Amino acid sequence: MAKAKTPLTAVERRAEELDTIAAVLPIERRDELAELLTDQDVETLRHLVNQGMGDNTLRALTSDLAYLEAWGMAATGRSLPWPAPEALLLKFVAHHLWDPQRRETDPDHGMPDDVDENLRRQGFLRSAGPHAPSTVRRRLANWSTLTKWRGLDAAFASPALKSAIRLAVRAVPRTRRRKSAKAVTGDILAKLLATCATDSLRDVRDRAILMVAFASGGRRRSEIAGLRREELTVEPPIEVPDGPPLPSLAIHLGRTKTTTGEQDDVVYLTGRPVEALNAWLSIAKIDKGSIFRAIGRFGTVSKRALDPQSVNAIIKQRVQMAGLEVKDFSAHGLRSGYLTEAAIRNISLLEAMEQSRHRSVQQASSYYNSATRRSGRAARFL
Repeated sequence: MAKAKTPLTAVERRAEELDTIAAVLPIERRDELAELLTDQDVETLRHLVNQGMGDNTLRALTSDLAYLEAWGMAATGRSLPWPAPEALLLKFVAHHLWDPQRRETDPDHGMPDDVDENLRRQGFLRSAGPHAPSTVRRRLANWSTLTKWRGLDAAFASPALKSAIRLAVRAVPRTRRRKSAKAVTGDILAKLLATCATDSLRDVRDRAILMVAFASGGRRRSEIAGLRREELTVEPPIEVPDGPPLPSLAIHLGRTKTTTGEQDDVVYLTGRPVEALNAWLSIAKIDKGSIFRAIGRFGTVSKRALDPQSVNAIIKQRVQMAGLEVKDFSAHGLRSGYLTEAAIRNISLLEAMEQSRHRSVQQASSYYNSATRRSGRAARFL
């Protein structure tokens, strides 16, 4: 007689449901999330996956939802209420945007010690001090989005909440940091490429990652991780004076941070980056599927794509191998570095934006301003 199947607990059931969306939404902390999130939380995430929301947006929503649920449990002793009352939103701001100097004389100011310790124990808090205003605003925005997807309204646009955030930011001015402290300009890129000098699988792969990410306009790490062989189109060679024709190919980007996926956004590679990419595709025997993949201990190329965090880790590893400060550079440095290098070489802003696919002239021009102001006449009066 067959043994009766033991019914799943609520946590086990949520874990299985999270597994069903893992292909679209990679989840590294599935078991922890299954305990933190409620049934309705998981159903909301499944709904968003079915709506075709971008992978990176879904990761951010899931990460922030997990943090909010963990904070809500630590701060109030219960799961988040939906919709959240205005008082809870104000408590969230008070716990995350506070003045370190006032905290020295008023221990009740800011996040309570027991809440702080609870979140640190679970791995949700690592650094000391208040959160960055941008992080608080993003989490509130995602909280609002999740509330709307549940068909509910909340006080996210209330004057009291906006005023609390504005006053908290003014009280503790912070210097805005770039995603990468320093740009990976042409000279830095040359040092990183010098660490990829052999014909080993890792060197060939990492050389292709560096050159493709930079030359294609400073592609984001998520875009590099998500590149597929089917998105490449071989173009006619580029004729150049006094030299052989240069190989050329097009990359069809599909959905990115600034596109819907319905647009056919294309960037082009010419010359050495194409040769580096072709060398990787050949040595790794990749004729379909993900382009950049993990490499096993015994030199086996995985069938699965690298994740964006691995792309960033590869960049940092090459930075260390080049003898540079690891904390100064990240994958985003390739994006800012492309525009900075374009400014140094006097390439027009609009031409560079065609390749970088920036939608905002204001944001793209900030790299140009940084590159030219230091050496400009306005900075050399004396």
